[in-house]
Amino acid sequence: MKELLDMNRIPQHIAIIMDGNGRWAMDRGLDRTFGHKAGVDTVKKITAECARLGVKFLTLYTFSTENWNRPAYEIEALMGLVLSFVEMDLFTDNNIRFRMIGDRKRLPDGVQDKIKYMEDLTKDNTRMTVVMAMSYSSRWEITEAVSQIVSEVRDKLDHPNDMLRWKEYLTTGGIFPQDITEETISQHLCTNFMPDPELLIRTGGEQRISNYLLWQCAYSEFYFCDTYWPDFDEEALYKAIVDYQSRQRRFGKTEAQVEEEENKK
Repeated sequence: MKELLDMNRIPQHIAIIMDGNGRWAMDRGLDRTFGHKAGVDTVKKITAECARLGVKFLTLYTFSTENWNRPAYEIEALMGLVLSFVEMDLFTDNNIRFRMIGDRKRLPDGVQDKIKYMEDLTKDNTRMTVVMAMSYSSRWEITEAVSQIVSEVRDKLDHPNDMLRWKEYLTTGGIFPQDITEETISQHLCTNFMPDPELLIRTGGEQRISNYLLWQCAYSEFYFCDTYWPDFDEEALYKAIVDYQSRQRRFGKTEAQVEEEENKK
């Protein structure tokens, strides 16, 4: 499949829902935690290969807000695996930046500290950015963004007749209600430092996006496969990208309009 790749059309941002770890383990008569451990090995392989292909952002749905409802022993095991993942030399050895999006306050202190350490350590790396969506859900993210925006608008409206205060707000980020645009919302999301994903991959056979990057995936191409995440290898990644490259991304335009624009390039 790698030979079929158009290296000039590699998606710059790939988001992945890494599903099927638990089922992979259960099919082998193992505890679900063994599946998560095997999944970390897959993360390392896919991250390295995305960097080699020239992908600039790789966002991994690692632990959702809803996952806090899982058995305590499984959550504890997952947190341990997160620690082992962020300790990998993968980032420093390959010039990869590490970031996290999600509700950090819910994470154990040790996990928070390690994540912050890795973010600081790799902040100047430029080859690719790996984004871990941890204690994350898109509805939580959008709710947080709306709360921030409302606070800024409310603060400005506290002094509607004070011209000196108006000037202050105009230079410190306060906004009018009519100034709220799609860009305003995007700037208040956790993902404001990166472009929206062109390709969303979900492994494990399910065909839904499970509260993941709902705003950002408005025009993403979706790719679903039956392969459990621990079995998702480089060849499976190539297959997903080749499928993505076979599609025409129209963004509401007609096929003829897109073809005309491409011919002008």
